[in-house]
Amino acid sequence: MEDSVWTTTIIISTSLQSHDTLSMLRAQQHRIRLSDGVERGIFIFPLAGVAFMLVEPQHLPENLEESGLIEQIKKFAQVHRNCFVLLYAPFNGKRETETLSLIQQSFFGSNPRVLPVRNNTEILKGMLTIAKATSKPHVERIQHQMALARTHILERSSVWDMLRNLI
Repeated sequence: MEDSVWTTTIIISTSLQSHDTLSMLRAQQHRIRLSDGVERGIFIFPLAGVAFMLVEPQHLPENLEESGLIEQIKKFAQVHRNCFVLLYAPFNGKRETETLSLIQQSFFGSNPRVLPVRNNTEILKGMLTIAKATSKPHVERIQHQMALARTHILERSSVWDMLRNLI
C-alpha cells in the first residue's frame, strides 16, 4: 500500500482551538473547521464517518461518578455510531487508572471503543490511522486487496488443489 500524504476534513469542537493537536493537524494540511455546535472535546471525520472524544482526567472533577462523564460519553455514542474515546493519560497515576476503569466498566463490549493515549502524537496517530482506514477510497482499496489475497490463496493453496482433485 502506498504511503502517500493523506489529508481530510475534520470538524473540531471550539473547546479544542488552543489544543496542540489542532496545530499538528494544520501542519499536516488537513482541512479544519471549528464548530460551536460540536460537543466539548470532539473531533469528527465526516468523510470517514468516525468521531473521537478526547477525555483528559486532569480536567475532570474529583468525584468521577458525579462528573457527568459517563452521560457525556453515552450521548456521544448515540450521536456518533462509529466512535472512540481518546483517554489522554500521559502517565499511569491513580486518577488515570480510575478514569480508564470507570469508562471501561461502563462501556465494555459496546460503543464507544476506548483508546488510551499518552501524548499528542499518539492522539493524532490513533485518530488519523482509524479515519484513514475507514474513509471510502481507502476502504475500497483495502477490500480490493483482500479480494486479491483471497483469490491468490485459493489459486495457490495445496488444500484447494486436493479438494479440486477429489471432485
